[in-house]
Amino acid sequence: MKHANLGRSGLVVGRLGLGTMNFGTHTPEPEAHAIMNLALDKGVNLFDTANTYGARLGEGITEQIIGNWLAEDPARRDRIVLATKVYGMMGRRPNSGRLSAFHVRKACEDSLRRLRTDHIDLFQVHHVDRTTPWEETWQALDLLRTQGKVTYIGTSNFAGWHLTRAQEHARQHHTPGPVSEQSVYNLLERTVELEVLPACREYGIGLLPYSPLQGGLLGGAVRRGAGGGRAAEPASGKRLKRHHERIAAYEKWCADQGLPPAQVALAWLLHQPGVTAPILGPRVAEQLDQGLAALKISLEKCQLKDLDGLFPGPGGPAPEAYAW
Repeated sequence: MKHANLGRSGLVVGRLGLGTMNFGTHTPEPEAHAIMNLALDKGVNLFDTANTYGARLGEGITEQIIGNWLAEDPARRDRIVLATKVYGMMGRRPNSGRLSAFHVRKACEDSLRRLRTDHIDLFQVHHVDRTTPWEETWQALDLLRTQGKVTYIGTSNFAGWHLTRAQEHARQHHTPGPVSEQSVYNLLERTVELEVLPACREYGIGLLPYSPLQGGLLGGAVRRGAGGGRAAEPASGKRLKRHHERIAAYEKWCADQGLPPAQVALAWLLHQPGVTAPILGPRVAEQLDQGLAALKISLEKCQLKDLDGLFPGPGGPAPEAYAW
């Protein structure tokens, strides 16, 4: 496993992280435990989850699965960087979601209980909340950090200007700002290159790309056909139909290089400046093993240029991407 600091922080994480969104929905608990065991054996130390994962509203099933795994062997806790998120609705009452100080505090306490731990290493704001002042949210987050319940704070699905606001507010109050941002980023979806990535690099925020295979489309979806993998799901099926020609050309290019498409997509992300660790979301252990093989792939400049030709981005950072 290769490692890197998470943004400007001193926290060291593996270059690939384990995403657990499938645990409890598509992956039964025993198999989820096997995946986490494999990840630990392979040197993966960033374990990413969210309080809303696990299908059943308000129960935090995925966090419970991770908590049960940690309880089996308490020594595991110090070997991982445990990350979870707050924002989504955890019930039907008015204050059961979003980023009010009320909900942030309660969500943290509930996550700690489900995860069976006394602290969360990386507590991530899962989305922007346009109904709550950032000052209120940040005060609640910083209090949790002061109390020792949270070590680092991260964000997810923030725009570049949201990151700037968060960092400048923290700077004015002489507190550490967010050290990471989770955004969707892959060969098919490169919007973050306009504003988010430049903001991350300016402020020393580590980017943790999620959906690195765009719902399985970059993992050999054309070759597998409609009957296999995530491409069989309705939403992915529509995207595959829309991008079929480009994805087919991509798979042919990968075959010509003698490389699996999924590993190329991950390797491409690892070559992007500002990216700390793409988040893998395996359903089965084999997918994790195959994804980790991407760490061994070094793409040449000519190969990166070919991939830019197949999947052109927005043209670089703003405003150069759309203005002189």
